[in-house]
Amino acid sequence: MKDHNSDLNQAWYKNTRREFLQKTTRGLGAMAMGSLMIPEMLNAAPAGVPGIGTNGILKALHHTPKAKRVIYLFQYGGPSQIELFDYKPVLQKRHGEEIPDSVRGNQRITGMLAAQSSFPLVSSKFDFHQNPKTGGYFSSLIPNISSIAEDICVVNSMYTEAINHEPAIVFMQTGSQQVGRPAIGSWMSYGLGSANKNLPSFIVLLSKGRPDTQNLNMQAWNNGFLPSHHQGVRFRSGVDPVLYLSNPHGIDKESRRRELDYLEQLEMQQKSMWGDPEIDSKLNQYEMAYRMQTSVPEVADLSGEPDYIYDLYGPESRIPGTYAANCLLARRLAERDVPFIQLYHQGWDQHGNLPSDIQKMAKSSDQASAALVKDLKQRGLLDDTLVIWGGEFGRTSFSQGTLTKTNYGRDHHPRCFSMWMAGGGIKPGITYGQTDDFSYNIVENGVHVHDFQATLLHLLGVDHERLTFKHQGRRYRLTDVHGKVVQGILA
Repeated sequence: MKDHNSDLNQAWYKNTRREFLQKTTRGLGAMAMGSLMIPEMLNAAPAGVPGIGTNGILKALHHTPKAKRVIYLFQYGGPSQIELFDYKPVLQKRHGEEIPDSVRGNQRITGMLAAQSSFPLVSSKFDFHQNPKTGGYFSSLIPNISSIAEDICVVNSMYTEAINHEPAIVFMQTGSQQVGRPAIGSWMSYGLGSANKNLPSFIVLLSKGRPDTQNLNMQAWNNGFLPSHHQGVRFRSGVDPVLYLSNPHGIDKESRRRELDYLEQLEMQQKSMWGDPEIDSKLNQYEMAYRMQTSVPEVADLSGEPDYIYDLYGPESRIPGTYAANCLLARRLAERDVPFIQLYHQGWDQHGNLPSDIQKMAKSSDQASAALVKDLKQRGLLDDTLVIWGGEFGRTSFSQGTLTKTNYGRDHHPRCFSMWMAGGGIKPGITYGQTDDFSYNIVENGVHVHDFQATLLHLLGVDHERLTFKHQGRRYRLTDVHGKVVQGILA
């Protein structure tokens, strides 16, 4: 039998004394140079606001936070702002007319419109009403979200650079259209850590959607170049919310504990030799999985919720894996101080048959989304929980394909779209930003994706320019080299 200890000892003693001294002096020289270039580098951490987590890289926040956790209700597919929040009566008057060249300009269109020669304007088939207290407009498709108008901030002037689904989603979640960057939740886990040691700091919930929807790329919740234990952990519906979490037959909790303790000794020997930071990530993941064997079944069990809560979220909240059930689960995770909870609700990509399809999607999202805000508010959690609702881009004001009296579709539109936020330091009861009469271009207070990301971090007490990670010779951040905090939506 091979002697593994002998191999480890050989690796341990493979460096000569000369090599050791050379490496040590180089390290000391680098520290000296760093202290000259960045005088504060070797100083004690500056006095600041204590971090909300317990194991993040930031020992002190950059300013006082308004939010402790985030619940991001991502509506995958690009909900039509014209049918939901951005009321445009001019479209009713000019329904069927060609979109003016002065409005459309030379903006990009998708390949799906390459063969289309006419671009007729199309108004929404659904009624809007104006909230008497906030002044904001809401579609008849979303009566429940309309009922929380005084608690939310609707941003009608979001815009992005991506025109297709996957790069647009990755851009919203990571700050880059190219895969490989860390998601927002991963940045939050890295920077702030978590006060809850028994649950992951970044949890992803995928809701059951239509069978014809596009698959989500897990790069949207990937850790990128950050240590792997910051990756989002997907919870599934069913008996095992996290795969391979349960002990196999014949293994009890005590046996698993002994195994992990012995494994830690081996991993620490490896780390002392190679200094690989991924060893720490592996240990973190092993320990988290061990603690999750108890915590995950408890938090994922919705059976103890009272009937009035199920009534609040709607009948689908009793069906595991639905959007409504996941909204209820998100509230339970928020109660346990999970910092970042990401929900994905698929099916908003209506290139055709929009009037029928959007009714189904709005019905499946409206009640549960509003219920989550109401539920957090009644439990005293909304003030320090930031709730976000929105997709990756908007839809065109002209019809894709043939426009008929009863049917139409809308293509992807990155130049303006709507989303809303609530709680966590957001100014409630306002509508921010404005588009032109055609909901095609922004005319006031545009909010770029990087501005949204900078504002999100700001509400968590983080300066987006100062939370960085050095990778391949340069320092990266969520907002790349862009982004500004949107002061107009802050309470």
